[in-house]
Amino acid sequence: MVEPIAITRTIFLDPTEVSESFIRSSGPGGQNVNKVSSAVQIRFDLRNSPSLPEGLKLRAIGIAGSKLTKDGVLVITSNTYREQPQNRQEALARLVMLLRQAAIPPKPRVATKPTMGSKVRRLESKAQRGAIKRMRGTGVEEE
Repeated sequence: MVEPIAITRTIFLDPTEVSESFIRSSGPGGQNVNKVSSAVQIRFDLRNSPSLPEGLKLRAIGIAGSKLTKDGVLVITSNTYREQPQNRQEALARLVMLLRQAAIPPKPRVATKPTMGSKVRRLESKAQRGAIKRMRGTGVEEE
């Protein structure tokens, strides 16, 4: 049995939902780069995952950006290292970081009223600007 991937204390991801494929890397490695598939591409069906709550999915879709396909599949590619296991760990860590970031719900905005001082400053700046504009139009015409 494969151990579940911990996102938060209460949210776990089933490893069978994550598929990985190995591709040729364009990074360091010299001639070895042309014959060894050391880069890792992780695919995770974000939109249809039963492990994640709906709110987290929606926030993750917003965060994912160009890493998300039209079908709602999250694609993360790692080719930083020369070895496959390190690239695999990095890609999985990036997936977990993205989901942890999405697990934090945004703070609700609390509506506040402007202070008396800010109202006074606003009105004074408007009066000053109006005075400047009035001065422009009152020039003495010369003949």
